[in-house]
Amino acid sequence: MTAAAPHTTDPLQGTYWTWRDQPVHYVVAGEERRDRPPLLLVHGFGASTDHWRKNIQGLQPDFQVWAIDLLGFGRSAKPDWNYSGALWQAQLYDFITEQIGRPTVLAGNSLGGYASLCVAANHGEATAGLVLLNSAGPFSESSPTPPPRPNPVAQLIQSLLLQPLPSWLLFQYVRQPATIRRTLEQVYLDKSAITDELVAAIHRPSCDPGAARVFASVFKSRQGEKVDELLQKMACPLLMLWGEADPWMNCRAKGSQFRQYYPSLTEYYLQAGHCPHDEVPDQVNSLLRDWVLAVLGA
Repeated sequence: MTAAAPHTTDPLQGTYWTWRDQPVHYVVAGEERRDRPPLLLVHGFGASTDHWRKNIQGLQPDFQVWAIDLLGFGRSAKPDWNYSGALWQAQLYDFITEQIGRPTVLAGNSLGGYASLCVAANHGEATAGLVLLNSAGPFSESSPTPPPRPNPVAQLIQSLLLQPLPSWLLFQYVRQPATIRRTLEQVYLDKSAITDELVAAIHRPSCDPGAARVFASVFKSRQGEKVDELLQKMACPLLMLWGEADPWMNCRAKGSQFRQYYPSLTEYYLQAGHCPHDEVPDQVNSLLRDWVLAVLGA
């Protein structure tokens, strides 16, 4: 097993790929290895390639590691488009085929996990394996009972957020460094992992032209394919890494749902919050490395 190196806070040196006439930022590190697949790391909502800095550093001795900024986030362009899982699925698939050039292990956190799952389910020829870290995405409703009556207050709030001014005002609030830090303190178990560099990495892209429109588009986008529907189409190996202290989801219950539809998966529960790759990177890197080499290495 490769020993863990001290984590750096230096910014990652990236480059750009043009996709649908838009500049998309990505990072690549490590040498190509023909005896093992490359890795593609996909961030969650509001994050970027910077969120994977500890993992890129730790995994590049053993793999060629790529990380990408989804359109609308990080250093990628933020056009006034309709943002959805389908859009990011298309971006990731084209990136694998045009830039990486061979089947890849996708590793995605939160929103990036859902987009990666979409690629693995719908483009199996491009996917060597899938790693999900506290992945987002809804399952189909299994209960035959009628859904509960809509909450009128919740409906009012949602309708307001669909309007330009309330959405813009909310965006101005949530992008403030103090708000970002408070949010991270809610979802990170180890508060020492919340550094000034991390807060700045999340805040900086929110200042780009178009960032407010991306934020608003999320509230307008329709739900994509359900997770269970995607799993039933998927055939590649699946590793699930859960930060069990995530307050945004019941990881044990959600893990049980994944096992119901994909019983061949491998999973681990870690003492971390919503972003285990950043909070306990050495554990994540070790588990991911060992799994890929055991399951997919030559």
